[in-house]
Amino acid sequence: MTAANSPVYEAHFVRTPFQLLGGMKWKKLVALRVDGEGVLLGGAPARYERQLAFVPWQDITSIVVWHQRTAGNGVNHIGVQRKPGAPALPGMNSGVSRETAAMLAPHVDYELLLASRPINFWRLAPERLQAAVDAFAPHVPVLVYSQPHLS
Repeated sequence: MTAANSPVYEAHFVRTPFQLLGGMKWKKLVALRVDGEGVLLGGAPARYERQLAFVPWQDITSIVVWHQRTAGNGVNHIGVQRKPGAPALPGMNSGVSRETAAMLAPHVDYELLLASRPINFWRLAPERLQAAVDAFAPHVPVLVYSQPHLS
């Protein structure tokens, strides 16, 4: 929990039965946290602890919000672009091959896709995200990528 006037940004997952299946009980799960140490990317509610990843500011070159086209409306993601050689992160995309990544999101760098989370079951507050990044790491840009029309 963060104080009302704190620059820390923390977003939580909506509670779902997946938490219970994953053994997380009914507690609030952090989907994204931006603070003085870096960025915490939450795991999927059913596999939260195994997919939880922390990225320190010294490894981050940008924070990127991007959109993946799907058969429906698509899915927004948030990820951290990291310096070359940064350690691999756990997460739902960790097993995705370069070839599959190129088909799923051709406009997104492979390493960014690996260090991204879908914005599902939680809401991103772009202004609060930007304020937190400005407060803790003003040298790190927050970027928004759009997927070009694929014919």
